[in-house]
Amino acid sequence: MSDFLTTRELAALLRVKERKVYDLVAAGSLPVRRVTGKLLFPRDEIEIWLGSRIEDAAAVPNAAPSLAGSDTPRPMVVSGGHDLLLEWVLRESRSGIAAFLDGALDGLDRAAKGECVAAGLHIPEGDGWPEGDACPEGDDWNVNTVAERFGDAPWVLIEWARRTRGLVMRTDLARQPRSLRETRGLRFRARQPEAGSELIFDKILEREKLRREDFTFAGVDRSESDLALAIAANRADVGLGLEAAARQFDLNFYPLVVERFDLLIWRKAYFDRQFQMFLKFCGSADFRRKAEELGGYDISGFGTVHFNGN
Repeated sequence: MSDFLTTRELAALLRVKERKVYDLVAAGSLPVRRVTGKLLFPRDEIEIWLGSRIEDAAAVPNAAPSLAGSDTPRPMVVSGGHDLLLEWVLRESRSGIAAFLDGALDGLDRAAKGECVAAGLHIPEGDGWPEGDACPEGDDWNVNTVAERFGDAPWVLIEWARRTRGLVMRTDLARQPRSLRETRGLRFRARQPEAGSELIFDKILEREKLRREDFTFAGVDRSESDLALAIAANRADVGLGLEAAARQFDLNFYPLVVERFDLLIWRKAYFDRQFQMFLKFCGSADFRRKAEELGGYDISGFGTVHFNGN
């Protein structure tokens, strides 16, 4: 018997849907470990947690451990991974939708807690990436993660854009790396643990048979633009970032992967006036022009539905 429970196993133990387990994690109620983006629950700590819930319930007549969620109104906020094009559209559309783009995993947690109406995701899935492939085999992004966590909730996952991600580097480096392996010895700029790019970094490490200990890290940034700015300001030599951010600061760039960035949208907010203003702007020539101007974006699949919850 394993010392850890999966999300599915814990949901079966608690006799709740898997989504409820994620809600409890987001609320900080459950003992949990996060390993390469997956949630694992230590069996002994879960047993202690269950015992405390039963004791609390016994102290109140007719009470029981509360595992029910609530469907409260959600603020007009887009969370999730940082994206230069998305950030620009939210401003230019005059929709009044706010942005709190602090990482794809952060966006998932905020969506579960009812703190946003949409979240930008670029979570790599699948067993691995064969050497030289631009995308994971089967184009595996976001869907399994969303289905497992929000499968019984009214969320829809639509494609925003394909984004080119790779090595963002100073222009005056004596040698311009063409792989993560070749960045060893250089000052490497990282992102926060909640960022989808860190999950992608781990996938590429696995593909190149490397470890994080092989790199010389020189700080952490919470956005694509901040990472590129740090390199432009000579606070680091290289980082794993977007082509659009490299262009923004006239840095050199070498592509490693084309990722799919999707928007997870709360279906009840989809037809709200503000969200409709946002979507209408996405159909404009200005939107297409800006994507081309930024570079590293393919918006030909914009609006494709990749998941539709209950």
